[in-house]
Amino acid sequence: MANLIVYYSRKGQNYWNGSIVDLAKGNTERVAEYIQKAVGGDLFEIETVREYSRDYMTCIEEAKAELREGARPELKQYPDTIDGYDTIFVGFPNWWGTMPMCVYTFLEHFDLTGKKIVPFCTNEGSGMGRSERELKKICRGAAVASGLSIHGAESAGSEARVAAWVRSHV
Repeated sequence: MANLIVYYSRKGQNYWNGSIVDLAKGNTERVAEYIQKAVGGDLFEIETVREYSRDYMTCIEEAKAELREGARPELKQYPDTIDGYDTIFVGFPNWWGTMPMCVYTFLEHFDLTGKKIVPFCTNEGSGMGRSERELKKICRGAAVASGLSIHGAESAGSEARVAAWVRSHV
């Protein structure tokens, strides 16, 4: 069984326990690396052609506009194929109650029939939001597992929790 760990993560300015801080590594990227360390697999970072603003407050407004528009931001690249993967872990920050729209772009690019989709998200208190429902809508033919929500400010110390959770999904 091969694992693909796909994620979108925000480096730089982030909301963190009530303030804005500058992160060298995004919270979601950190959790994705913990998943890879626990169960193996290939990492793939979703990157948009048009980068979001470095300013956090501007970025969240851009994200809100994309959500309202149902935008599908263009991505820099995709894996050549996902055929060899049985399980696809999908990671993202919770933006406005769901996944960033670039995650939709990625998922809608592929036929996910027969795949197991295992979501994980980082957030500052909003949990998985409606992302699991949204995943079930867009990942037709795939089995969508219950997700893992990690408080972003606690992501650096979440390795044991992530490892225990991920082992129960492979």
